[in-house]
Amino acid sequence: MIRKETDILIIGAGPVGLLCAYLAELSGLKTIIIDTSVGPLEVGRADALNARTLQLLEVVDLFKELYPLGLPCNTSSVWEKGKFVSRQSSWWNELEGCFHKHFLMLGQAFVEKLLDKKLTSINASVVRQTTIEDIQITDQECISTLSNKEIIKSTYLIGADGSSSFVRNYFNIPFEITRPQIIWAVIDAVFETDFPKAPEIIVFQAETSDVAWIPREGEIDRFYIRMDRKDFSMEDAIEKINLAMAPHTVMIKELVWFSQFSVKESVAENYLIKDRIILAGDACHIHSVNGGQGLNTGLADAFNLIWKLSMIKNHEANQNLLRSYESERKPIALSVIESSGELVRSTKYSNSGTHAKDYVKIVEKRAGNITGMGIRYSEKGIIGTRVYDLIVHQEKEKKRLYSFLEYTKFTLLYFSDQKIDLELPDFVNLLQIRSNNSQHGFWTESKHYKGQVIIVRPDAYIESVGTLNEINTLIKTLVSKYSKV
Repeated sequence: MIRKETDILIIGAGPVGLLCAYLAELSGLKTIIIDTSVGPLEVGRADALNARTLQLLEVVDLFKELYPLGLPCNTSSVWEKGKFVSRQSSWWNELEGCFHKHFLMLGQAFVEKLLDKKLTSINASVVRQTTIEDIQITDQECISTLSNKEIIKSTYLIGADGSSSFVRNYFNIPFEITRPQIIWAVIDAVFETDFPKAPEIIVFQAETSDVAWIPREGEIDRFYIRMDRKDFSMEDAIEKINLAMAPHTVMIKELVWFSQFSVKESVAENYLIKDRIILAGDACHIHSVNGGQGLNTGLADAFNLIWKLSMIKNHEANQNLLRSYESERKPIALSVIESSGELVRSTKYSNSGTHAKDYVKIVEKRAGNITGMGIRYSEKGIIGTRVYDLIVHQEKEKKRLYSFLEYTKFTLLYFSDQKIDLELPDFVNLLQIRSNNSQHGFWTESKHYKGQVIIVRPDAYIESVGTLNEINTLIKTLVSKYSKV
């Protein structure tokens, strides 16, 4: 019987579990991650990273490797009876403080493989073909027994083990599921077609809007086809595509993945058990794929969670900080269910018979969720909102504000030409940004945040804001909240 100790034991090596491990290791926390699989995902499942996820990936040095692999896409079009009806992308174009105003169409497998490679390179690779059999909680730790008979002692345990989560079920966390009786087929393939293909999301209006064409990386594309019954074949799904696209036709040249799924909606009643066990990703929220929010919501869980565990472990922040993970992320999950649920139901029900047009209007209304840029952790004001990504100049070189952010630290942004001399805690970086280039250092032409002090959380949301005269008070408040005083 082998006993091991670690800061965090992570159950599940999907993208959320892998990202939790990667962020934790960046933050100086040791992890062990286990999964039943033999390796990272090869095909299928999620298919898009939204604009907010792309920003966060830049903060943790994953963006440059992933971005060239995908296909940027920020337009949607509606077709009916073989004719073009409309094209729209206003919700992307109107985003402020955002440089990637699009989805990156990219299969989940690419995310998993990159994270798996990163973890392997730092000797934190996944323990695969392994399950967890028992979990005990004490005041100080979790004691877990694995199927290989190893016993793992960990300060925390993260259940990122999907919609059928062993961890959630083991602790009897209520997870009441709504089933709107909507069943979809999904096909990833290289297609042959006479349709005038464009790198955009296409919704076809027939009697309903039950077919959507999703562009993807490389040569493949994806079709979602609402079937509303479980006993169908791939040929049935292709027939329905052709009915919606008529007089155009499509056929499969090379099949990559074919699957079906029933829409299920649920949010776990609790995300935390005794401040030691934590649920993330599909283990605590599931919903329709409409709007492409599943993977992005799960990754955002990880970004919200790990810096808080790091502050508790590394800087002795109060344990209550962990509880803000649930209070911040659970309302987001509920709002995602609202938006994805409204979208998926619009494909089947429409009072006016204009399902596809209704769908697009809902996308516009719910753009804050879908782009990720409207996610906020406060009801009003800029506290709790994402910090804008601004162009920052250094002599003749253009840089981006997000290139200076570090996931392992807070960032104090000082938007002023006045000289500054501060003593900061070791978990805070200082970045002074002037309004002109008359002096050495960084400057911006942007009017956002001018004359203000902004403290940015590790996950790139605004912690606090004040005038230049309030800077010492802001720092004192930060220190008292996030470290042992």
